[in-house]
Amino acid sequence: MAKRIAADKGLDLSRIKGSGPGGRIIKADVEQAKPGAAPAAVPAAKAAPAFTPQPVFTAPGDTRVPHTSIRKVIARRMLESKQQVPHFYLTVEFEIDALLAARQAINDVVRKQGAKVSVNDMIIKACAKALRDHPECNASWTEDEMIQYGAVDISVAVATDRGLITPIVRNADMKGVGQISVEMKDLAGRAKVGKLKLEEFQGGGFTISNLGMFGVNDFAAIINPPQAMILAVGAAEERAVVRKGQIVVRNMINCTLAVDHRVVDGAMGAQYLQTLRAYIEQPAAMLA
Repeated sequence: MAKRIAADKGLDLSRIKGSGPGGRIIKADVEQAKPGAAPAAVPAAKAAPAFTPQPVFTAPGDTRVPHTSIRKVIARRMLESKQQVPHFYLTVEFEIDALLAARQAINDVVRKQGAKVSVNDMIIKACAKALRDHPECNASWTEDEMIQYGAVDISVAVATDRGLITPIVRNADMKGVGQISVEMKDLAGRAKVGKLKLEEFQGGGFTISNLGMFGVNDFAAIINPPQAMILAVGAAEERAVVRKGQIVVRNMINCTLAVDHRVVDGAMGAQYLQTLRAYIEQPAAMLA
């Protein structure tokens, strides 16, 4: 009884002196206890100290390079992405022999117009077609709702002397790879000399970052907010694989999809990659 009354009153029995046999606490002791016998309040947790950047010590011969405005923007956005966006990663291996053959056939035709389609141009098309098939992946998170984009606009990472720029191929799912190639060459060229218009690199619903031309086999990229996904594309290389019980040599690439888990769950991201695989390994489907 004494324990129940103490609990109801929020009293700490260890602070009450018992008057019963052997010092046992009885009902009267609890009823007469003063509020001071209540358990001490748990002190509020101290706030974590603010992060203070550590000084960087320099030595003779070191050079101080002031930050450019674009480098500051890149640093801020990438830090915000890693701190605020819950990333997860899915890595797949694609066979691209059929893609390379299709590219060669296309270039035999468009070369007369002075165009030349790259593997990356075809990956842009494949990603766009897969996004059209999975509109839930072509989306952004806000605190009140998710925004699913009606247009399929693909941002493509371009390295410049000023920093990384992501010009956008608008409505990429509706364009042929020849047109995508022409647009990308124009956008990338103007990006490298700082001649892009604001609307040509702000926006987009999905980003492709390709380091294959530098011999990078596999890497993971940081999501470009407010987008929900970015595809990191590695270098194409010949690998021994098993097909129908036989060891054969095929041209393969590794691709890693970084995903915002608030927008896209693991199974949903995997389904997107399955569709992307179908377009890359059977390019006639995306070119039809």
